Amino acid sequence: MKEVGLRICSSVVLASAAVIATWFGSMPFYAFWVMASGLVFLEWARISSYRPDWLIAGAVYAGAFLAAMILLRDGPLGREAILWIFALVWATDSTAYFGGRAIGGPKLWPKVSPGKTWSGAIVGAVAGVAAGLVVLAAFGVPLRPMHAVLGFIIVIAAQLGDLLESAIKRRFHVKDTSQLIPGHGGVMDRCDSLAAAAVVALGLGAIRFVYMPAQGLLAW
Repeated sequence: MKEVGLRICSSVVLASAAVIATWFGSMPFYAFWVMASGLVFLEWARISSYRPDWLIAGAVYAGAFLAAMILLRDGPLGREAILWIFALVWATDSTAYFGGRAIGGPKLWPKVSPGKTWSGAIVGAVAGVAAGLVVLAAFGVPLRPMHAVLGFIIVIAAQLGDLLESAIKRRFHVKDTSQLIPGHGGVMDRCDSLAAAAVVALGLGAIRFVYMPAQGLLAW
């Protein structure tokens, strides 16, 4: 129970800071995500023992994460797009965790992440898409079927990003990337789903409007 309480408190603090930075945009947003992506790279470097090949991979990972967040936030519908992605990822993460514990059942990928279940992944995906639609409706974005389709693709990417980080940690025999965030481990532990979701969202939006990816995601 103590660990769950720490997770909840840490999540509320971090989520509030991320939402505030996103709401105001500009320098607060840039500073927040430059710091976050920098910490992700440092944690990646530490757990990989600063091996040159893994340092390059870590730089690409952290750089893609930062670029996706900035490119999505800048331009029309940028604030709405980032908050939509937050809703998709956070609802997926939290409901998958609690749904998996409540329902149980077959493991999703036991060799990589023994705690994750198919039931949790399904509950998380459904809840994530629903939360995303609620956020868009709250901002007055006219809802279209493509919002649900894109939301589903992004939440699947988020879950794969979580599994990718689990595989990396298993590769280097570590439980958490650091102990910076009480109840969560490191910044990389907290941003693994978001990083994958943001990069995929940027790609999806850029397919329609290469210079306005947020509008490409939401304007249908």
